[in-house]
Amino acid sequence: MCEQTGQEIDWDRCPPEQEDFPTSVHVALNIYNSLGSRIYPDVGYVGKDFTLLDTHFRLSYINEPKEQDWIIELLLFIDSYQISESQRKIKAEYDKIKKK
Repeated sequence: MCEQTGQEIDWDRCPPEQEDFPTSVHVALNIYNSLGSRIYPDVGYVGKDFTLLDTHFRLSYINEPKEQDWIIELLLFIDSYQISESQRKIKAEYDKIKKK
């Protein structure tokens, strides 16, 4: 796009590429996507089911407690964002219905 407009690339505004993140982030995303979701009809998405987290750590060969703690922190960060987004969407739909 910058070539078309004749502008110079501003690398500070470019989003990060997948390879810019450390391996632990990739592992956390893979584990997060493998966990089951807890969704209820009236409430919506309430988070991931972390009961099989130890199994995923073993399958991913993550044995070091510090690395497990870091991945758990990443998983909780991702999950809190997803929960917030779900609640925002439900509220928007509720407000839309309420206006009618």
